[in-house]
Amino acid sequence: MRALTRLTSGLMIFLGVAIVVRTIDAGGGPVALGIVVGILFVAAGAGRLYATSALERRREEEDDR
Repeated sequence: MRALTRLTSGLMIFLGVAIVVRTIDAGGGPVALGIVVGILFVAAGAGRLYATSALERRREEEDDR
């Protein structure tokens, strides 16, 4: 299950970067919808990765007790 979470998080980050690049390529400005959505995708994917790794660390600490 964690591998699937990591995979989807990585895909979200990749899609976010692709959206930002596509928007910039099309001439979008700094507050264009594509920039905002792309940044939100990257933030959501990174947040999921961070939460997953924090949960794993916490479980490892509990197992060590």
